[in-house]
Amino acid sequence: MKTISEAKAFGGVQGVYSHESNECACEMTFAVYVPPQAADGPCPVLWYLSGLTCTHANVMDKGEYRRAAAEHGVIIVCPDTSPRGDDVPDDGDNWQFGSGAGFYLDANAEPWRKNYRMYSYISSELPKLVGEHFPADMARQGIFGHSMGGHGALTIALKHPDRFKSCSAFAPIVQPTTADWSSGAFARYLGDNPESWADYDACLLVESGARFPEILIDQGTADGFLEEGLRPWLFEDACKGTEIDLTLRMQEGYDHSYFFISTFMADHIAWHANRL
Repeated sequence: MKTISEAKAFGGVQGVYSHESNECACEMTFAVYVPPQAADGPCPVLWYLSGLTCTHANVMDKGEYRRAAAEHGVIIVCPDTSPRGDDVPDDGDNWQFGSGAGFYLDANAEPWRKNYRMYSYISSELPKLVGEHFPADMARQGIFGHSMGGHGALTIALKHPDRFKSCSAFAPIVQPTTADWSSGAFARYLGDNPESWADYDACLLVESGARFPEILIDQGTADGFLEEGLRPWLFEDACKGTEIDLTLRMQEGYDHSYFFISTFMADHIAWHANRL
């Protein structure tokens, strides 16, 4: 692991690091905020998964999470959204696919399958690295994210309910297999058989029996992607009649931007901290 930068913030340390990833077959960069409480012992870990076109830097620069993380003593880990590099296949004309758009799945179609393994990277490889190099209590992990990252947080939590103690999302893509801005990426990453896509779809995972105790979702009513891309009511319908305790908060007048995310970031961190 290489240290790219470290800076003191709210008594803790905001760092950016990189390493050679076996899963993604390239160098991957990620950010970690370690709160001041880590000087006294390991702290719980909260994973933040970013949305389309983002890197680790978007939430680090605009998410406004450090004050709340320092207050509650929570480590925040911000991975990248996809593999990157000259040898990594890409579609530079499509912001919804390729670089910046890994969709937190493991591709099985060529030429994407070698590098686009963000599910295994987030759920297996990077946690091992974080556990080895940071004062992290890996028995207390939560996960949240925005948009494509909200989709990733929901699906990863639903598939690993024994690992994660909390899950929330900002404006998640709840059914990417049918959403206009994600179904095309699924077809290219996973092949033309939609039945193979269900493992990375929060609604379909719940319908097939996956469970998580409690989930918080915030969604802006002025979000331009609400009707065709996000559709949180589909996840609400999927959770009805199950033991999943879903809180869906429709936030009046908020859009899809980091102005929305930063407004409710402290709420989410406090919510996670209470469960971690």
